[in-house]
Amino acid sequence: MMPDKRSVDHLVYCQRALDRLAQIAESQSRREDSYLSAMTEREEILINLYSNCRLSMTPQAFYRKWPVNQADMGKICCRSSYAVNRWLAQGARYRSPSSDSLHHLALMDFLLENFEAIPKELLNQLCSKVVR
Repeated sequence: MMPDKRSVDHLVYCQRALDRLAQIAESQSRREDSYLSAMTEREEILINLYSNCRLSMTPQAFYRKWPVNQADMGKICCRSSYAVNRWLAQGARYRSPSSDSLHHLALMDFLLENFEAIPKELLNQLCSKVVR
């Protein structure tokens, strides 16, 4: 099955953006000045990449890959076990998960797959209080 033109265009856009980010990283060090200053090309590219992110994983795929129960999956997605049961149900009881829940599952899958490669400082930030 051939990918549709939209998905190919998206992949090409992402690759070009990543290539440009690499060029920017080579030419300048990370910004040290205030976060309140004007946006740089680097930040604009990263915001565009993130806003077009289609990262998602179905509950069924997550359930097959990781030894979790419905309560665990509910915690990951900030949903009840009842909601998760409906995502996994057949027939009239089935309810489709929100795109937000699919995104949470994909992010958790990424964290589970790549935990060892994530710097300790970043993990500490994930576990610390919310930045305001």
